[in-house]
Amino acid sequence: MGIILASASPRRFELLGKVGLRDFWVSAPEIDENPPPGLSAPEIAAALSRKKAESVNAGPGDVIIAADTVVCFGEKILGKPANAEEAEKTLAMLAGNMHTVYTGVTVLKDGKALTETETTQVYMRELSQAQIKRYVATGEPQGKAGAYGIQERGALLIKRVEGDFYNVMGLPVYRLSLMLGRLGVELL
Repeated sequence: MGIILASASPRRFELLGKVGLRDFWVSAPEIDENPPPGLSAPEIAAALSRKKAESVNAGPGDVIIAADTVVCFGEKILGKPANAEEAEKTLAMLAGNMHTVYTGVTVLKDGKALTETETTQVYMRELSQAQIKRYVATGEPQGKAGAYGIQERGALLIKRVEGDFYNVMGLPVYRLSLMLGRLGVELL
């Protein structure tokens, strides 16, 4: 049995290592990540994680793990900022407010698929425009939905988290461990 992480995310790679998985390999899925029309944010996260998992070739007994994270402010889905100006606008909108992070997780093994979604509320502190500019200048917001990385300096922006902290990083490891357990893969 092999374990395949269907993701190019360094954070997901790091989290699998932190929970004790050492012998796994990465197969970055090449899929169209445009969300299917008419789905809610949690449904989008679940659908894209399933699509990623199904795009990977695996052998008998192999386990495929895929995830997709969607950050929302109200009903607005926040993507990865295209540039520093977009990152500043996103952070100014989130400052002093609560936003929601949804991560869809899919685990495939021998034709059996489990797909679930984790939800976490994140409360960002009030930020001045100067603080936002300094944070954006670190380069951290690039490539991150919501324009921050909670596991890096972005932790300084966060007042509190309700729910799974690791979900905000892009992989709810507790939920993943339960899903793997249902497919006969124990992490403890």
